[in-house]
Amino acid sequence: MRFFEYYAPKTLDEAIQLLVHHGEGAYPLAGGTDLVTKARYGHLRPRAIVNLKRIPGLNDIAPEEDGGLRLGALVTLAEIARSSLIGERYPLLAQTAKKMGSVLIRNLATVGGNLCNAAPSADMAPPLIALDAEAVIVGPGGERRVRLEKFFHGPGHTELRHGELLTAILLPPPRPRTRGVYLKHIYRQAMDIAIVGVAVVLQFDQREAMAEDARIVLGAVAPTPLRVSEAESVLIGAPLSEDRRLEAARRAAQAARPIDDTYSSAWYRREMVQVLTRRALEHLISHSPER
Repeated sequence: MRFFEYYAPKTLDEAIQLLVHHGEGAYPLAGGTDLVTKARYGHLRPRAIVNLKRIPGLNDIAPEEDGGLRLGALVTLAEIARSSLIGERYPLLAQTAKKMGSVLIRNLATVGGNLCNAAPSADMAPPLIALDAEAVIVGPGGERRVRLEKFFHGPGHTELRHGELLTAILLPPPRPRTRGVYLKHIYRQAMDIAIVGVAVVLQFDQREAMAEDARIVLGAVAPTPLRVSEAESVLIGAPLSEDRRLEAARRAAQAARPIDDTYSSAWYRREMVQVLTRRALEHLISHSPER
């Protein structure tokens, strides 16, 4: 690791000014689980590192006036996993965080870092997209909001422009009779990246006989997290029969755009999309509501 300048600003404006001043060689530091490793092994060569941990508000979990939730970008995976507020209102996120990495990693890694790293296998992205989350971005031009579905541009590339920071994730108010699940296929029992990830969120009707709304989002099978509306449409407004579940799983697999790499073949990933989508739907139908 070569020499770099280190800054620990106490305000968001100061952090943005530092990032603008130092240009493309400046990197924000959140949990550091990705940045430090990449710098140590030469995959990144930072000229300046801007530590965000002293900036107030970036690690807050706070209810919004509309009934939604504001999740600060520096909230750790461990905080998501143990938050009673998240566990009660957005159990899908707590369940997902508990499956990520080791205890040590969860205590360091942040939700913002997981998203901004923009790895196709990032676990937090599919559940948050399925919950219709928004990204709050602040930069030299002020604040703007982007649907998280549009935040990712490709591996390692996001909607963030020069000098901008992801400061929070906004979640809409929980919808009644809604439950979700995130399933991922890994080779080891823990501390491994997803070969395939599938998040499914269903909003049931009053009798819980059919879905009024459905969200299916895939991870690790395309350059960015992939929402598959073709599969969702099969599930809405009709009984969730086995044939419909199988058809939704088949369409999800067809929509996937996986590649061959050192972790898996494209063929195997596509097959696992179908398997995990079917399992997720069966899980949501067979389990009673979380709230």
